[in-house]
Amino acid sequence: MTKHAVIVGAGLGGLECGYILAKNGLRVTVLEHDTQIGGCLQSFRRGNVLFDSGFHYVGGLGEGESLHGLMKYFDLLSLPWVRLDDDCFDEVVIGERSFPFASGHERFAQRLTEYFPSERDGIKKYVECLREVGEHLTDAFFERDLADFYADSFFARSAYDFLQSTITDPLLRQVLSATSLKMELNRDTLPFYVFAQINNSFLQSAWRISGGGQQIADRLEADILKMGGEVRTRATVKQIIETDGVATGVVLSSGELLQADYVICDIHPYEALQLLRDSRHIKKVYRHRIESLQNTFGMFTANIRLKPGSRLYQNRNIYVYPENSDLWDGAANTGQGVMVSFYYGQPALDLLTPMSWQQVERWRNTQAGRRGDDYVEMKQRVVERCLSRVEHRLPQLRDSIDRVFTSTPLTYYHYTLTREGSAYGIRKDWRSPMTTVLTPKTPIPNVLLTGQNLNLHGVLGVSMTSVLTCAELIGIETLREQIRLSEW
Repeated sequence: MTKHAVIVGAGLGGLECGYILAKNGLRVTVLEHDTQIGGCLQSFRRGNVLFDSGFHYVGGLGEGESLHGLMKYFDLLSLPWVRLDDDCFDEVVIGERSFPFASGHERFAQRLTEYFPSERDGIKKYVECLREVGEHLTDAFFERDLADFYADSFFARSAYDFLQSTITDPLLRQVLSATSLKMELNRDTLPFYVFAQINNSFLQSAWRISGGGQQIADRLEADILKMGGEVRTRATVKQIIETDGVATGVVLSSGELLQADYVICDIHPYEALQLLRDSRHIKKVYRHRIESLQNTFGMFTANIRLKPGSRLYQNRNIYVYPENSDLWDGAANTGQGVMVSFYYGQPALDLLTPMSWQQVERWRNTQAGRRGDDYVEMKQRVVERCLSRVEHRLPQLRDSIDRVFTSTPLTYYHYTLTREGSAYGIRKDWRSPMTTVLTPKTPIPNVLLTGQNLNLHGVLGVSMTSVLTCAELIGIETLREQIRLSEW
């Protein structure tokens, strides 16, 4: 008899789990509370321009690199990927000075050494350490006990201490940290593993997608449907039904009951526990552990539609900071740096800057589009700050703007149920990896977790976690063979 897996949430993690399980013969139903699948992959149209809500670029998509094998397995390599400039895929601007990040470990080191010749040895060591961590990317696929693996791995080392001990020049440390708006730089907590794996993948190669990140979600959905699965929107799960310590199905807000042999939650673990609020098999100590976990900061985004004929596109990302920024101060970092992300083939760009939940929490109980003039004014001030930050690098930007559309952590919370609008999920802490780095297992044996809150975030991290989650049901040996890890 075919087993039935119900997946709560149609973000990247939920869709990838649906793909894996359908490919391995399970009957799959993916449930999404929103009207659109994709989570932070969602794209939306404003006039004739298609914007992305959270997806901007990925690293390591080239042959033999970190993400290539996973994207090949999920049949995503044929999407319209655009490789960023190998000579400068990321540009770091600090004050009046500019520094290029080149693709390829050797080229990256060579170009930075031109700016910091006295740091030649430190840059070489930095690159070698990132490469070493990258070579251990698939180690988790060979571990029987993930909790022990996290405790003994690079998760238990400090990213900040690594940088301090490797690089002497304070400015170079800032430069090497400056492209890390793709993670939360927290000197007290950030594990070396997170810093190294993510940065290493982008040093291999960097890519954006033409036509929006929604294509990733749509391709996965189409393949799930081809394999006999089901993906439903406007399907809000209100409760996971549990009998004698085993989940037997889910109840939707409509009252509909779906029976299931397995339930996978691609939502924040705290929200997953709310669906099991009546369970006597989830002890208070476990609930307290999940409820006490801190979340990373969120992101403010200004989606800028440019006037027709504007020629601002650059085949790179630009990160702009004021002089003497302290990028590793979590509180000060909100609002300091601005990332400029361009859209290939469209008159548009995004400005992104970190924003904490505390900055928007007072509007939490208001409705989208009706949050009041003070909320609108707050967003306008942030847009102005971002424009002021980047205009010396893009002096023609202001005159090229047609319309500006904005989102905050509250937007992410409203549309994706991302707890506190967090950009990178639960804050991992190198001092306590056993507590902050979660495994897919829960106290209910057939209820599993997936998504950015467990292992790594981003497309690379979520894709790895999806494999680890599904391995609990169909076996890691089977998936190792299907993904052809031996060829990586």
